[in-house]
Amino acid sequence: MRPFAPHAMPAARPHIEPRRVPTADSVVVKELYLSLQGESSHAGMLCGFIRLTGCHLRCTYCDSEFAFHGGSRMKIPEVVEKALAWNTPTVEVTGGEPLLQPGVYPLMEALLDAGLKVLLETSGAIDVRLVPPAVHKIVDMKTPSSGECDRNDYRNLTSMNANDELKIVIGSRVDYEWARALVTEHQLGKKPYSVLFSTIFDKLHPRQLAEWIIEDRLPVRFQLQMHKYLWDPNERGV
Repeated sequence: MRPFAPHAMPAARPHIEPRRVPTADSVVVKELYLSLQGESSHAGMLCGFIRLTGCHLRCTYCDSEFAFHGGSRMKIPEVVEKALAWNTPTVEVTGGEPLLQPGVYPLMEALLDAGLKVLLETSGAIDVRLVPPAVHKIVDMKTPSSGECDRNDYRNLTSMNANDELKIVIGSRVDYEWARALVTEHQLGKKPYSVLFSTIFDKLHPRQLAEWIIEDRLPVRFQLQMHKYLWDPNERGV
């Protein structure tokens, strides 16, 4: 059988370019809450979450459709004040797709200036080169079963630094072969950032993915989405 390769996918659609607007002083926030970080190398750590409204993707396995619309516009100092009130050193900016909002860049800078460790969860469909280097970027490249694989912005593979992590969520053997080809073709095991493989919850048993990784000796980190096992995914603020 011919190896599955990322370039075998349909041609990518035009990318949304990141936009920094120096005068942006607010963001639309869907929810703010304190919980435990459920994934990445920070899994299990106390973390405050700033979820911004809006996303241009419609992944088949999306678990945050509620964030597509609604929310409240908040000034950046107000958001930082809320984050500091959690009294935890780590916060994550997530969505939706937070990089759609120009105000996210000054927000991340303000959170860093306040002395916080800042994580960013982003879809992989917008280049992260304009994100402050001190931010820990978690970039979620979309697999074929997401229905949005052609939206991946492969510039991210060279825009990320040693602070960052590339996340690939896998729901089938086809997804796994696509991800394996991506790791091999782009020599991701030699990049300064980590590569994380996890399963789509209730679509692929984690043990199956673990066995594939072991069999192929892939230079990736296997992870579980801890929050999916701890809390009902329909609950807000966890």
